[in-house]
Amino acid sequence: MKKIPTIDDVLEARERLKDRSVLTPLIESPALNMLAGARVLVKAECLQRTGSFKFRGAWNCISRLSGESAKGGVVAYSSGNHAQGVAAAAQIMKLPALIVMPSDTPQIKQANTRSYGAEVVTYDRATDDREAIASRIAGERQAVIVPPFEHPEIIAGQGTLGLEAIEQGAERQITFDAVLIPAGGGGLTAGNALAFSARSPATKIHTVEPEGFDDHARSLKSGKRERNSQTTGSICDALLSPMPGELTFSINQPRLAPGLVVSEAEVKRAMIFAFENLKLVIEPGGAVGLAAILARKIPTEGRNIAVIASGGNVDPRLFADILSGR
Repeated sequence: MKKIPTIDDVLEARERLKDRSVLTPLIESPALNMLAGARVLVKAECLQRTGSFKFRGAWNCISRLSGESAKGGVVAYSSGNHAQGVAAAAQIMKLPALIVMPSDTPQIKQANTRSYGAEVVTYDRATDDREAIASRIAGERQAVIVPPFEHPEIIAGQGTLGLEAIEQGAERQITFDAVLIPAGGGGLTAGNALAFSARSPATKIHTVEPEGFDDHARSLKSGKRERNSQTTGSICDALLSPMPGELTFSINQPRLAPGLVVSEAEVKRAMIFAFENLKLVIEPGGAVGLAAILARKIPTEGRNIAVIASGGNVDPRLFADILSGR
C-alpha cells in the first residue's frame, strides 16, 4: 500500500499549484436552484487548465521530479484528461512525455495531448492491459510512470479543488450539505474526501457514475472493491476505470455516503442544461453530478449542494448530436 495522503498534503499541494492552476469559478444559477429547490453551486473545473481537474494532480506530482530521476521523461496511461494534464505539466518542466491512450478516446483529447508535445500510443480498451504497456515503455526509456489516480501526490493535487469549493462557499456564507463528485478510479473523490472531511465534516460526499460502470456505488455498499463487468459502452469515457483503486478506496470507504448512478439520457439532459443555462461545455463524464441533481438522485429541497463539473473535453460531433437531440 502506498503512503496515504492527509489534509496537510492537500494544503502543500495548493501552495505548489499557486500561479499554475486556475481558480475555477463556483457557479450558481437561478434556473438550477429553482429546479432543485436548493442552492446548487457548480465547481466549473471544465474551465481548468487543459479542460479538466487532472492538471492539478499531474502538476503536483511531476513538478517534484528531479532532473536525474526523470531523465527518461514521464509515461502515463489515460482515457484523455489525465493525459492532457500530464502532457501539459511535462511540457512546463521540459520533460518528454508519452501517453498510453485507448484507441476509442475522443479525437479532441488525443489531439490536445499531442498539442502539448506528448507522444501518444493507443491500445484496445477491451483487450489490452494499459498498465503493462506503460510499464514496459517506462522500463525501456527509464521514465517515471505518473498514474491517473493511484498515487498520493495525484490525490493531494486533486484535493485542492475541494479546498477551493469550501472556501468559495464560505465567502457566500454557505456550508455544503452534500458534494457530488464524478468517479472513475477515485482520485478526485479521494482528494476531495480529504478536503471536505477536514474542513467541512458535515458535508455528505457522494460519488456519481454512469449506469453499468457503478463500481464505486457497489463497492461502498459491499465494503470491498467491486469490478465492472465491461470496460466500454458509455459516452462517459472519462469514468470507465475497471474498479476503484486500492489506495483511493482506502481513503474513500470510511468517508463517503452512498454512491449515485445516472443513465446516459440523464447525462445528456445535464449537458444540454449546462450549455443552455450555465453557458458551460461539460463532457459526459463531467456532467454526471449535475445529472444526479436534475434527476433527483438525492433529496435536494432546502439544501446547499456542491457539484463538481470535472471536465469539458467533449468530442465536438458528439456534443452537437447531444444538443440536437440525437
